[in-house]
Amino acid sequence: MDVKSAFLNGLLYEEVFVEQLKGFVDPHHPSYVYRLKKALYGLNKHRGLDELFIAQIYVDDIVFGSTNQSKVQQFVNVMSHEFEMSMVGELNYFLGLQIKQIHDGIFISQAKYAKSLVKKFGLENAKHCDIPMSTTLKLSKDANGKNVEQNLYRGMIGSLFYLTVSMPDISFSVGVCARYQANPKESYLVAVKRIIRFVNSTSNHGIWYSFNTNPSLVGFSDAHWGGNCDGMKSVLGGCFFPGNSLVSWFCKKQNSISLSITEAEYIAAGSACTQLMWMKQMLADYSLEQRTFTLFCDNMSAINISKNPVQHSRTKHIDIRHYFIRELVESKTIALQHVKTNDQLADLFTKPLDTLRFGDLSKSIGICHLG
Repeated sequence: MDVKSAFLNGLLYEEVFVEQLKGFVDPHHPSYVYRLKKALYGLNKHRGLDELFIAQIYVDDIVFGSTNQSKVQQFVNVMSHEFEMSMVGELNYFLGLQIKQIHDGIFISQAKYAKSLVKKFGLENAKHCDIPMSTTLKLSKDANGKNVEQNLYRGMIGSLFYLTVSMPDISFSVGVCARYQANPKESYLVAVKRIIRFVNSTSNHGIWYSFNTNPSLVGFSDAHWGGNCDGMKSVLGGCFFPGNSLVSWFCKKQNSISLSITEAEYIAAGSACTQLMWMKQMLADYSLEQRTFTLFCDNMSAINISKNPVQHSRTKHIDIRHYFIRELVESKTIALQHVKTNDQLADLFTKPLDTLRFGDLSKSIGICHLG
């Protein structure tokens, strides 16, 4: 739901108390608590062991759910009565989201949006592509290249970003092309059109979420050392699964240059750990507790650094802020485990892949076609 008449913190009509913040405890009344007069973002309530209702609020957007369907409808009625609301269906219409519930799972796709995107840029009759980005052609600064219209290029990039909601397998290639929006060249436009031609051949693809899963959270982290041709910065990637369902992923260029592949992999693992910790808190809100999360990495040196408390010449150059992984490992909050390169799902978010490997990894993260 989206609140058209935006509000901030609503008044509370129930007694709710919170502890004093650490470092700001009243020295005269250290045992006192605060009584809330207005609601805070992130506040959720449990009533009994068999019923749960959660409303997550960000400014004027609300995502909510409950184990009791009647409570969901009751919440919709109350909010619609108090505020001018628009339902999520408007966003679904804009993005062309199609949600199909089959007996053993849910399939989410953007087939209608994908086809309209291809038609919008006049590529519906162009030759199809099996992969969104060539493995032999690497994009870099093309100072002598022919300029192309900025609005056209940026429009293509923006449209493709919306499509990554149900097609995360194009996230890496779209991200690479997005780096050149300030001064797009003809060579970049060719690369973007290739992505759209790939979309044309896979417009009916989407993500499958099976009901036959479990709440155990695992992640995969990877780095392509020096993968960015401009400045030789590494490309970091990660993906996260409660059970076997992909719910979060990232691919980004590293802020600084890594001096070794071990450093790049270790920093990628650090980024993945921060995401896992955030997801841990989210799961806790849903009463899904898990003591240890597993993060898969295909670099044994990076894993060994997380377990070795001794700093030496091989690791002292790694930024100290990334050493919090050790604390997570020592507290058994995160368990770093080795995974074979062929089974590294995060490869999909760090580098161009050949047709066979791209197809295998896409299937592994839940991309499929239901007909």
